[in-house]
Amino acid sequence: MKRAFPPLFLLALMAGCTQFPALDARLTPEVLAADYPDLVPLGPILAETVMAETVMAGTIPAGTVPNANSGAAGPEQTVAALDARIAALQSRAAALRGSVLSGPERQRLDDTPR
Repeated sequence: MKRAFPPLFLLALMAGCTQFPALDARLTPEVLAADYPDLVPLGPILAETVMAETVMAGTIPAGTVPNANSGAAGPEQTVAALDARIAALQSRAAALRGSVLSGPERQRLDDTPR
């Protein structure tokens, strides 16, 4: 075993010295000449994503969500959207407060010796 270690170690070192493929040669002249993409603020994109997820989850009615391209939402739309979200979250919280176990399940757990 001691004799096999040095050759295996040298083989592993030699494998680390291999040539990598020329990845730069795969870029076309069009790609190299292209302009960098425009930088956009991340805030509106994230806000639009959060709004879309809450609409899909059903916590905000679709008619109360402002269009991200139309500018800021009016105060009435914002209040309506927040009220709808508050009501939906409160109903979800009330549903989670209920008992998880049915009556027979609770009885079976209470009768089980510990």
